[in-house]
Amino acid sequence: MVGAGMSPFGMFPERDSKDLFTDAFGQMLKSVDKGIDPSDIDCLYVGNFTNDLFVHQSHWGAILSDALGLVPKPATRVEGACASSGLAFREGVFAIASGFYDIVLVGGVEDMSKRTTGEVADGLALAATPYEQRAGFTFPGVFGAIATAYFDRYGASREDLMDVTIKSHNNAPLNPKAQFQMTIGDFMKKKIERARAKGDPIPEWSDEKEFLHDPKANPLVAWPMHVFDCCPISDGAACVLLVAEELANRFTDDALSVIGIGQASGSGLHAADNLTSFEATRCAAEEAYGMAGLGPSDIQIAEVHDCFSIAEILNIEDLGFFKPGHGCEATREGLTSLHGPKPINTSGGLKCKGHPVGATGLAQLYEIWEQLRQQAGERQVPIDNLSIGAAHNLGGTGGTCTFTILERR
Repeated sequence: MVGAGMSPFGMFPERDSKDLFTDAFGQMLKSVDKGIDPSDIDCLYVGNFTNDLFVHQSHWGAILSDALGLVPKPATRVEGACASSGLAFREGVFAIASGFYDIVLVGGVEDMSKRTTGEVADGLALAATPYEQRAGFTFPGVFGAIATAYFDRYGASREDLMDVTIKSHNNAPLNPKAQFQMTIGDFMKKKIERARAKGDPIPEWSDEKEFLHDPKANPLVAWPMHVFDCCPISDGAACVLLVAEELANRFTDDALSVIGIGQASGSGLHAADNLTSFEATRCAAEEAYGMAGLGPSDIQIAEVHDCFSIAEILNIEDLGFFKPGHGCEATREGLTSLHGPKPINTSGGLKCKGHPVGATGLAQLYEIWEQLRQQAGERQVPIDNLSIGAAHNLGGTGGTCTFTILERR
């Protein structure tokens, strides 16, 4: 991996997928230390989930290849719900490992702001199994059921979800490309200022958790999921440049090596033996660890798929970072904070960085690129000899997962 770029994430109704992807591509070109002639790119893999529905346009591989001036090079769109660009990255790795291609562009994009919240919820629900859809399960309901099961099994509570939310919002202001660059404290101050300007009673929250417990400030979505437990609707794009190992020095003296990559599938929620764990995550992680010859303790930093606050807790347990039932305790004790021994979602995660679903997997890898190359600015983790990071990308109700391990040598 010799280059990486990412557009700002947010809601940009005036921009389309070509604008977003071109932005990310331009950033990627600038990141290649010794430069890259785009005409040398052999092919493009692009992850995208919902543009057919949300912007009424398909065939995004060819469209983006044309927009970047890459035609007639082959371009392939990859769809795997929220794991679409994680899958695209894996295909790009295999294309090079096969010996067929040497220089591969991998990207992801999603354009979600053109639709209402209800339309987005309905569109994303297409990633659930048909049984779950017939039962009326949208994703807040799915993860609400998962959180309820976790609470029952391990004695956790909403306070534990709040610890995840507060941590994510502490990281996001340090990320200039994040959608929500505000701490929970910032949201509190903003609501107080708004009440004062309107002449309304001034809220008196003693701390962030009292604010998050207030149903007026943090309304219920699907018990126990409240607004601040949920990722936003987002637009955005990200891309990376992959090259064969023997060519890396042509582009940079500071490449990242893909040393482990796993993919797995899982049963739908209705058929799962255990609602507090994702089979696909465990199996994808096992494959990636085996390929890399590493274990969970070797991963120094990770981006995990926190579409909802409870998801981060399950994921850090399924990846083996903490024992089942102990993810809450680890978060509460600060072990996953920016300055903790196992920093998780230093970007702000999907929760605060944003979740344009087709771009998310590559945005996670972009964050690992920034961190391992010591380019993350104020959010740079202070770990000595930082060299190994990982990205976990989950799609649907746990139906698809990729786990990728990168190393700076």
